[in-house]
Amino acid sequence: MTPDLILSARKLCKHVPSLDGSSRQMIHILNGVELEIKSGETIAILGKSGSGKSTLLGLLAGLDLPTDGDVYFDNIRLNALDEDGRAELRLDKVGFVFQSFQLLPNLTALENVMLPLELKSDANAQAHARALLQRVELGNRLQHFPRQLSGGEQQRVAIARAFVARPAIVFADEPTGNLDTTTSAHIIELLFEVNREQQTTLVMVTHDENLASLCQRRLLLEDGIIREASP
Repeated sequence: MTPDLILSARKLCKHVPSLDGSSRQMIHILNGVELEIKSGETIAILGKSGSGKSTLLGLLAGLDLPTDGDVYFDNIRLNALDEDGRAELRLDKVGFVFQSFQLLPNLTALENVMLPLELKSDANAQAHARALLQRVELGNRLQHFPRQLSGGEQQRVAIARAFVARPAIVFADEPTGNLDTTTSAHIIELLFEVNREQQTTLVMVTHDENLASLCQRRLLLEDGIIREASP
C-alpha cells in the first residue's frame, strides 16, 4: 500500500450457499472487488437493494471474511488475523454507525458512548463521552435509555459512540435509513461536521443521493463489482 492508503480490497469475493443450503449452487455476492481508500477520504457506496453493499462494508471492517481475495487495513491483512485479532483492530481503529442504531438497551446514552473507551481502559471515558454527546446536542439526554429517545436522538448517540475513540475510519451503513427527511438532514449535517473535526476516513453505504453527493467519491456496486459512479 502507498503511504496515504488506509484500506484496500484486492480481488474480493463473497459467495454463500443458496437458500436450499446446497453447496453446489452458490450465490455470488461480490465478484472480485478492487478498491483503494485514502486516509481522510469520504466515500459513498451506492447500489440497488441486495447488491451486496452491507456485505462489502462488513468485509472491509473485518466483521466477516471473504470467500477469496484480501482486505488490507493500514498494511495489515485482515483475513490473516483470527477473530480476536480483528476485534482488537476494530476496537483500536474503527467506528460504526448503523441504520438500526445498535445501542445497548440497558445502558444510558452516556454509558453507550463510554463503552468503546472503557473497553480500551481509558481513564477519561466519561469526560470524553460527555463532551461528544454535548457536541451532538444531547447534553440533556445523558441519563436517558435508548427506549426514551427518538430515532434521531438514538442516531446521534450512535454517531457519538462511533467517533468517541477517534478511530482512523468510520463505517456507516444506511445511517439515515430509518429517519424522516427533516431528521435525516440534521443527522447528515452532524455526521459530516464531526467527521471534518476529527479528520476521519468515512465510508458509508446509502440509498440517499443527497447524502452521497456530500462525499468526495461515489462508488457504485453492481453485479458484484465496484466502479466510480457517474456524477
